[in-house]
Amino acid sequence: MTSQAMLMLAAGVGIPILAALNARLGANIGSPAAAALILFVVAFCATGVTVLITGTEPIRALSAQPKHLFMAGFFVAFYVLSITYVAPTFGVGNAIFFVLIGQLISAAAIDHFGLFGAQVSELGPLRVLGILVMAAGVGITQLAER
Repeated sequence: MTSQAMLMLAAGVGIPILAALNARLGANIGSPAAAALILFVVAFCATGVTVLITGTEPIRALSAQPKHLFMAGFFVAFYVLSITYVAPTFGVGNAIFFVLIGQLISAAAIDHFGLFGAQVSELGPLRVLGILVMAAGVGITQLAER
């Protein structure tokens, strides 16, 4: 397995942990929005340290970038706010199930059309079958919980 695959595997492991921790924090303090704010403050500090370690030169190039690229921040905020609000009552597993299905659909469309400058990877019948098998596998794990 490549180092890139291992990094993405670790990120995938972290997403449900993030959801569970932040959902519990939101439930404990009675405010999913405040829990999300704390998460973003901690994330801001962690990424700030990373930028300082790796070099701040790219920061200067930000003003020349297309403004729509900054919308990614809204998507991460939406994810964190929604998972923090939903997971305590819906369950982390159920919430992540629907997140994964959404990711499969969105990733397939982005790759197929090369959206946002992504590498084009055509959505052929075999790839559709693979996505359906993945979705079914995720669904089966949720059925097993009941």
